[in-house]
Amino acid sequence: MLIDSHCHLDYFNEPGEQEEVVARAMAAGVGEMVTIGVTFEQSKQALQIAEKFDNVWACVGVHPNHAAEVMPIVEPEALAALATHPKVIGIGESGLDYFYDHAPKDFQEQNFRANIRASQISGLPLCIHARDADDDVARILREERARGGEFPFLLHCFSSSMELAQAALDMGGYISFSGMVTFPKAQNVRDVAAVVPLDRLLVETDSPYLAPTPLRGKRNEPAYTAHTAIFLANLRGLSEESLSELTTRNFRTLFKKARSTQEIV
Repeated sequence: MLIDSHCHLDYFNEPGEQEEVVARAMAAGVGEMVTIGVTFEQSKQALQIAEKFDNVWACVGVHPNHAAEVMPIVEPEALAALATHPKVIGIGESGLDYFYDHAPKDFQEQNFRANIRASQISGLPLCIHARDADDDVARILREERARGGEFPFLLHCFSSSMELAQAALDMGGYISFSGMVTFPKAQNVRDVAAVVPLDRLLVETDSPYLAPTPLRGKRNEPAYTAHTAIFLANLRGLSEESLSELTTRNFRTLFKKARSTQEIV
């Protein structure tokens, strides 16, 4: 069984569409998925979706591109309180995004630190978005670990430098790869995917974005995790079964609150 460790099921919002997407994922061997919040209100929606399906989990947090939409910055305690729900297994996604100009850098940093604090309070892992902000992401992670203690975390949809990957690994972090690793121009992503320790590797879709090759141009969905997993298995010289087993095991190790589907039912 594969697990899509990062998707946005709230964007599949036509009547009956979420049920269809989840069913297609299961038919493709993707037995569980995590739907991710990008604002405080959408985090509540993610939780509602997770409540509908036995095999869907939720993360709650505020994305850097939304950091300045609702002021003041969300309080860590509010996120941590939302995370007490049994279907919430992580905080995020949060982080820094300097590619877009949707929020000033200082607001993004305040928001990132608030989400980190929520992770420390709740004890749940943090799902990190990092785009064109490698040095600041690494710096803030180090500063907050020194200030408030260590916390588990995942660099999701990895598209950054080898330096950030190594910094994250040195801090005990995990790294997740989306369909981006299959893109012809994403050699930098493949270079990292080729060397990440196998016990720190996860897979995801980030759907409805970034459909993997050979599905570029289509709307992505959790079922397509299988394409990325096959690509990674070939890249690392593993069987598809081995890649599935190790990424599922890594998911359970990182997201300790997530029980298996068998335990749920």
